Amino acid sequence: MAFLPLLALLLLLLLALLLLLALRGGHRGRLPPGPPALPLLGNLLQISPSRTLQSLLKLSQTYGPVFTVSLGRRRALVLRGQAAVREALVENAEAFAGRGRVPTVETTFRRHGVVFSNGERWRQLRRFSLKVLRDFGMGRKSIESRIQEEAQILLQELRGTQERPFDPAYLLSCAVSNVICSIVFGNRFDYRDEEFLELLRTMSESFRELSTPWSQEKADPCSEFNAENLELTALNLFFAGTETVSSTLRYGFLVLMKHPDVQEKVYEEIAGVIGRNRPPNAEDRSRMPYTDAVIHEIQRCSDLIPMNVPHMVTRDTLFRGYLIPKDTEVYPLLSSVLHDPEAFDNPHAFDPANFLDESGRFKKNEAFVPFSSGKRICLGEALARMELFLFLTTILQSLRLQPLVPPAQLPTAPLESGFANIPPFYQLRMVAR
Repeated sequence: MAFLPLLALLLLLLLALLLLLALRGGHRGRLPPGPPALPLLGNLLQISPSRTLQSLLKLSQTYGPVFTVSLGRRRALVLRGQAAVREALVENAEAFAGRGRVPTVETTFRRHGVVFSNGERWRQLRRFSLKVLRDFGMGRKSIESRIQEEAQILLQELRGTQERPFDPAYLLSCAVSNVICSIVFGNRFDYRDEEFLELLRTMSESFRELSTPWSQEKADPCSEFNAENLELTALNLFFAGTETVSSTLRYGFLVLMKHPDVQEKVYEEIAGVIGRNRPPNAEDRSRMPYTDAVIHEIQRCSDLIPMNVPHMVTRDTLFRGYLIPKDTEVYPLLSSVLHDPEAFDNPHAFDPANFLDESGRFKKNEAFVPFSSGKRICLGEALARMELFLFLTTILQSLRLQPLVPPAQLPTAPLESGFANIPPFYQLRMVAR
């Protein structure tokens, strides 16, 4: 029994160590209140790994729209609803412009590339990326013609299914990725090209052909234009530019089949404004308020990146009476903005009227933030908006989306919901109009 005093002493030392760690975790700021945290574990037992968003929304019912959680020893600020998210990302844009940790991608990106970098590296790469995208036609007729060309090729592939059931994920991914390929490489690929398929599988080969704009930079010791940063920036563009738009289109097909009346109203507007004999163009959008509202509602309901990519405060920041210490991670819950009952009349159902006024005209809404907002807003927003409009209108101009089951039986829940909401797998038929 002589070991009992030693055991008691070890337990006492262990408790003292845990208390010290907990006190150090309190650090120098004054963060908003949140749920009591356990030493080392923090609030991880209260946050379900498979339902992280739902866990945080439940906690917000107790602690309000701005609260703190402990992810192990890391403290994180959580923002719920349009007012809190806008106040942070827009009204305090510079202070909340840092990028937080994304452990699942850190082994790949290692804080390189425009999406996951910080500080001067991020500022240089963002300026460079915006310039390259503009130079390659972002928002101009040149990129519009590339999307139109790809939309027509996609349309022929869809017609080639000859009304047989198929899963649209592969063809949509090919079409959307080809737009990025045409920007980065200057040409598109056949959907069955093995090299292109390998690119889609790995998304690892990137940006080397764009080495010329930075090769005068090599002698600058402060330059961030090195091969690793530029390759990983290109990988950011491929990943974001392919997966986000193709997943939104997949979800769009699903909800249009689930709401056949909406699908027919979109077709009627296409027929009335564009007709059947010419391809849609970007200028048509301003004359098609219902279609514009439907696309916005598809993006709102698909809720693709529900918790945003984590932010981080770049300096000690006074926010709503609290002092947020530098390097604190921030989770602006975009899902809570896109479903904010104070911003949308019908926040929890698919309803194009959320973006229409009483006269049927399109109305903007500041709570429409699928691309995030502030200084970390998605670089490809203009490209994505153009792609969604041109791909959807080109397809619906000629084809009807027909489900294999009654609309009420179509799946709606995401296949996976974590960093992203992944649309469920499904099949459909494309029927000629």
